Amino acid sequence: QLYLVESGGGLVQPGGSLRLSCQASALSLGYYGLGWFRQAPGKEREGVSCIKISDKDTYYEDSVKGRFTISRDNAKSTVYLQMNNLKPEDTDVYYCAAGLPLTTVQDMCDLKSGYKYDFWGQGTQVTVAS
Repeated sequence: QLYLVESGGGLVQPGGSLRLSCQASALSLGYYGLGWFRQAPGKEREGVSCIKISDKDTYYEDSVKGRFTISRDNAKSTVYLQMNNLKPEDTDVYYCAAGLPLTTVQDMCDLKSGYKYDFWGQGTQVTVAS
């Protein structure tokens, strides 16, 4: 069993920045592909950014390209999401997930692709408002 705990959410003004962290309970995080997802009440959960084993194999949803950066530190069993130039439409609950990297990083970020994550965190609220 792998437990994931997100942190770093909060209230920020438009144009501001936040860095989300997702700490895993196991030291074997390096074997997993990782993803950040977000969900608003009444809406489907959507992929924001995903990363396979290498930092060079990443995917970003179009609306966050150039603003968000995903990274991982396997030694710390942690995946990060640096979010810059935040917009009100980025307001959501953000979740991290871990799964075996058996498909493309794009499909890992598409919950309609059929790819299934093995583990999910509990979520952290991000609110962008002035």
